[in-house]
This record gives sequence, C-alpha cells and structure tokens, in this order.
Amino acid sequence: MPGSSQKMIDKAKGLPADEVFLDLEDAVAPAAKSSARARVAAALGEPGWAGQLRGVRVNDWTTPWTHADVIEVVSAVGATPGAQLDVIVLPKVSDASHVHALDLLLTQLETVHGLPVGGIGIDVQIEDAQGLTNINAIAAAPRVQALVLGPPT
Repeated sequence: MPGSSQKMIDKAKGLPADEVFLDLEDAVAPAAKSSARARVAAALGEPGWAGQLRGVRVNDWTTPWTHADVIEVVSAVGATPGAQLDVIVLPKVSDASHVHALDLLLTQLETVHGLPVGGIGIDVQIEDAQGLTNINAIAAAPRVQALVLGPPT
C-alpha cells in the first residue's frame, strides 16, 4: 500500500491478508517521501490492524532516502507502545552487503530503542541479474526471511 495515502493505509488495516507492507519506494513520489515516511511510522502504532504481519518497503541503498526511512520507522516503533514492525522489504538488492548494512542499522536501532535484537526481519527484492548471481550469499545474510524476485529494472 502506498505510504503516501492515509486512505490506502486505513484500507490495508482491515484486509484479510497474512502480511501487509506499506510502501515508501516506487509508490511514493520523491516530493512526498518525507511525509509518507512520517505517515507510515505513525500507522504502525495505530489501532485497527486485523492481526496481519506489518512490513515496510524502504527505498533502496542507491537513493538518498533509505537511511532516513529505516531510522524514522524503527524509531517510531520503539517509541510507540503497541506499535508493530515485523519486516523491512529491501528492494534492488544485488549484493549481500546491502543486507549486511541493513542488519547493522537495524541492530543499532533495536538496541537503542529497547526492541528485541533480530526481531525485525528482512525480505529481499532481487531485481537484476547481479542479484541472481549473488542469490546464495544474499539468502545466507542475517535476518533474511524471504526472497522476492522481480520486477526487472
């Protein structure tokens, strides 16, 4: 669901799905990234969720937004009683170092905010041939719970 749309976030809460991920990447225009990030961070602590796993797709490491996406969302979860974040979806992963970097940042944030270290998983989106070439190392990286293939870039 696009993180820039409160209407879509509210709709996602009642969906009969196992997992819902709120999108900060392709579904959000560059000018709306900051406000979408704040909206998603707040939504993870709002009432009304139907028990789904909650995920956030952040921007990929080649953008200027990834670092702030992760810090703001995880910090909000740590500061909000009842907030839930089960997984970060990391797009455009072509090398295991992308996952290792996210794991390190998550570990630091979980420690600072009193969250269980390792409690937030990583779903990896592999979208190019280099990612497929490195798939074994990517899959073996810390916290990886799922590999998502595509779409091609």
